[in-house]
Parts: sequence; structure tokens; C-alpha cells
Amino acid sequence: MMLPHSAYVLVIEPDDSLANQLAFDLEEAGYDAIVAHDAVSGLQQYRDAGGGHSHSRPALIVIDRMLTGESGLSLCRNLHTIGNCSPVLILMARDTVDDRVACLEAGADDYILKPYRSEDFLKLVRLYLKPDVDTTEQLRFGDLVLDIGTRRVIYNSRTIELTMKEFELLKFFMEHPREVLTREQILENVWGYDFMGESNVIEVYIRYLRLKIEEEGQKRLIQTVRGVGYVLRES
Repeated sequence: MMLPHSAYVLVIEPDDSLANQLAFDLEEAGYDAIVAHDAVSGLQQYRDAGGGHSHSRPALIVIDRMLTGESGLSLCRNLHTIGNCSPVLILMARDTVDDRVACLEAGADDYILKPYRSEDFLKLVRLYLKPDVDTTEQLRFGDLVLDIGTRRVIYNSRTIELTMKEFELLKFFMEHPREVLTREQILENVWGYDFMGESNVIEVYIRYLRLKIEEEGQKRLIQTVRGVGYVLRES
């Protein structure tokens, strides 16, 4: 399964042996892979390939949390800041709730646990690189349009670029318009994790969505219901 339009998987891994194994597994599974060994070269690879343009950006980015010079989570945040919309997977050694929350708050879509297992890694890669569903289904809320098949979002004739998790979050809201959704409902349906406690991952992603939707002074659509959750409704 070669990726279309010269797309590829960008692997940013400081350990030569593990980097080679990741690239080998990807290529054996039919994917193109490009390897960088630190945050600086990884970011440069992304920019050199025109990472901000959909026709040449990576189809997927794999980042080790433990990079030299700059942490993998810091790099993930930087990529999000410059407009990356490709799914990001973080490779990490621990699996506590705090670790998972830290990955999501940094803008990652998912994580892979060490010790590395090829089968688990490729299963996750296939999940994020599965072909787009051939459908013309659209969700609409006023002037906001979400196209399920193309994963495009249009608001007042303006196309909005969203990451995979931002798209899934907005989709969940648009499937339940004017319905107050609790934090627990959102976490369970968008992330599939049962996070309890003080995680602010939802607030982080709500802020991302609001910044993009309200970029040109548009009215607020995702509103906070204090003490309960959030709701998609007109002001």
C-alpha cells in the first residue's frame, strides 16, 4: 500500500536501531518512511517537504518522547503551532494516566508503548492511514459544514484545516447539536479513554477548535456550560 501523492510516514527517533526497525516495518507493510534522529532535523524534514501543504506533508508522524535537545512532546506542540494536520503518534515507555494526558495535551493523536512490538505498531498505523470512506455524508450546523468522506470542514465558505482529533471532536458535537455534552461523554466517545481527575485535555482541544473556527471574528459556536460540559449552539 504505497501512500498517494508522494505522502510518507515521518519517523523521528534518536535510537538508530529502533529507527531502522520502525522504517523497516513500515516499508515491509508497504508504506514509505523517512527517518530523522532529533527534533531539529525532524522539523526540518517536515518543512523541506512542504509540511503545511496537504499534497506533500507526511501522512503520519511518529515521534519518540525522549529526543535529545527538545522533548518529543515539545516538538509535537511546535508542529501543531505551525499548522500540522497529520496524525501524530508518540512512542513512550510509560503508560500512566498522566503520561497519556500529556501526549494528548501536546497535540498527539495516540501513543505507542515500549518495548516496541511491530504488530502493535502497524495495527495503529493502519488505523490512522486507512483509506477515506467513500461517502458523501455531510453534517451541517448553520453555516458550518463537515464532510465525512473528505474530512473537510467549511465555515462561511472558508475551509478549516483540522487535525484528526480536532475533526473527531467537532464531528461529535455536530452529531449532537444543541445537546449539552459532559466531559465524560466527550472523553469516552472521542478519545476512548476513561480519564478521571484533573485532566484538561478537553479544554485544550476546545481552545484549538475555537481558535480555528473563530479565526475571522466568527461567532462562538462551542459554548461552555459551567460545571457540566460543552454544547454546540448558536449564541
